[in-house]
Amino acid sequence: MKPLKIATVQFEPRDNDKQYNLSIIRDICRNAAADGAEVIAFHECSVCGYTFAKDLSKEELLAIAEPIPSGQSTQALISIAREFNITLLAGFFEKDSSDHIYKAQICVDENGLKAKYRKLHPFINPNILPGDQYVIFDIKGWKCGILICYDNNIIENVRATALLGADIIFMPHVTMCTPSPRPGAGLVDPALWENRENDPTTLRQEFDGLKGRAWLMKWLPARAYDNAVYVVFSNPIGKDYNEIKNGCSMILDPFGDILAECRKLGNEYVIATLIPEKLTQAGGFRYRNARRPDLYAEIIGQPHESVQKVAWLTGKTSK
Repeated sequence: MKPLKIATVQFEPRDNDKQYNLSIIRDICRNAAADGAEVIAFHECSVCGYTFAKDLSKEELLAIAEPIPSGQSTQALISIAREFNITLLAGFFEKDSSDHIYKAQICVDENGLKAKYRKLHPFINPNILPGDQYVIFDIKGWKCGILICYDNNIIENVRATALLGADIIFMPHVTMCTPSPRPGAGLVDPALWENRENDPTTLRQEFDGLKGRAWLMKWLPARAYDNAVYVVFSNPIGKDYNEIKNGCSMILDPFGDILAECRKLGNEYVIATLIPEKLTQAGGFRYRNARRPDLYAEIIGQPHESVQKVAWLTGKTSK
């Protein structure tokens, strides 16, 4: 494998405005490609918006969702990838021929659709069905996987994707600054976002504290470190329906160290160069090879009662 330059992006999307969001995606891809990025990663539902879907009926969701790869958004993303000679990852709601709805993240390049992943643990709307498989695909000789937002909070998903061969896991999110019973967590006052030019300090305190980045740092580096994988985390910034998101899209190496991170209070991308040597130099490579599945394969595989509740749907629990 050769070194690979990847860009991760934060931008403020508009709810249910695919034309606008795709125009921003195209502009960012033009600039990032000019800066040398070979792969450009966007957040969960970056094409259509996300949190607004919690208040939609199935009929309203079906009107927004698209088939893959024949839908307009997939074809638009392929066109962008072809125009700038890049590989591109972005997401939106998918519908199949039976009107089943999924949360999808796709990877495209100049040749078309490379991979499609369906979120395993959707929760924003009860009409969105869970995916049922992991996805491994190739980008310029690197083995890649995708896990969307909540999927990464279930640590078995990350380990399974790594054991299937992933060198890089793309982790598109719409997260942080959400309702939560956790001390120090919760929503960010939208007025702080609107006043960010006059008072960036107070907003940054909210974004970097336990409502945002400090929570992320409790677990995201560990996913990279424990599994000896590169992690490409993408997250929106600014207004997302009735919430404010804090961005901080970043790329981490297999040591769990941050290689590049978005820090602007606005649209931004950062680029990091991934080198293959770190995949085997990192401690997680040794830890994975030292596993004793004979001790715990049956324990991990035991069935359990699956109950998924989310704060902004139930007011009780948190991701």
